[in-house]
Amino acid sequence: MKLTSLNSLIPRREARKAVAGVPPVEAIEQEAIAKAYRSAYPLEQSPNPKKWVKSLGKFSRPHTIIGTSLSVLALYLISLATTDTNLNLVNLEQMMAVWFACLGGNIYIVGLNQLYDLEIDRVNKPELPLASGEFTVGQGKLIIVVAGCLSIVIAGLSGIWLFATIIISLIIGTAYSVPPIRLKRFPFWAAFCILTVRGVVVNIGLFLHYGDQLNGRDVLNPYVWTLTLFILLFTVAIAIFKDVPDIEGDKQYKIKTFTLVMGKPAVFNLSRGVITVCYFGMIAAGLFWLTALNVSFFVTSHLILLGLLWWRSLDVDLEQKSAIADFYQFIWKLFFAEYLLFSLACLMSVG
Repeated sequence: MKLTSLNSLIPRREARKAVAGVPPVEAIEQEAIAKAYRSAYPLEQSPNPKKWVKSLGKFSRPHTIIGTSLSVLALYLISLATTDTNLNLVNLEQMMAVWFACLGGNIYIVGLNQLYDLEIDRVNKPELPLASGEFTVGQGKLIIVVAGCLSIVIAGLSGIWLFATIIISLIIGTAYSVPPIRLKRFPFWAAFCILTVRGVVVNIGLFLHYGDQLNGRDVLNPYVWTLTLFILLFTVAIAIFKDVPDIEGDKQYKIKTFTLVMGKPAVFNLSRGVITVCYFGMIAAGLFWLTALNVSFFVTSHLILLGLLWWRSLDVDLEQKSAIADFYQFIWKLFFAEYLLFSLACLMSVG
């Protein structure tokens, strides 16, 4: 009789705890499981728009987005300056279409690379959204498909030269990352892909597009040839230096890079040397070839950038991954600066 009474008290005790605000054991366990699931799948279980946009920004690789945006803007300004075309709403809208198409293509290329480098990025770049789990593989694929399709559609509606630029860039970007081709496995071809897209396809393709849209003349001039040659060589430095911070993951997954073949000091010195040659070339071009530019501004600005390069390079510890990564980002800032300085020099033209 007493045993029966004791058993009957158990549910009442749990009920009293629940009423008093103390959850029963089963509820605590369920809440712990739910919390763990939300922690493992934050975007799927509790979507946060700000968090999602921040993750998309990281997924898009901000330094490449800035570089793409500046190339679109600079080539537009150079086209206006060298064809005596006035800024107006129509050609501004044309520039915006180019920007959106190129941004879509940029996100497609860098996203595809992250998708196929997932295991490597967990070692080299664990902060990236796919590697960290902020995005699922399915979400990454969706973003890539949408970005690529939008890029192609916008380019197709804008003009033949922009369409050709986007298609060629997407094909090379796909060959760079996707098996069985996966050109990034080979140092020469990996560098070739990067310098071809950044150095040649984008600059020449966009300038021809702007010329066709602004005044119906799709021709190249000495200004764009000079900028293209500079960007081509500068991109060589970026292409060979980009893997220096990622040596551990590349070694583990047998991705042959210039860093693994030549060693970090050799690649560092080679990259710095290539950029130095770029700046001396631009100084010579300003003095002897592009004399219609504002020569004093053009030459002085490149001397300053050259000095900054060497001053910053003397402080890099090649045994510290963070120091190498910081210098790599500094190289990108010099890359950004060139587009701005070159376009400003064209707009300040004195003759």
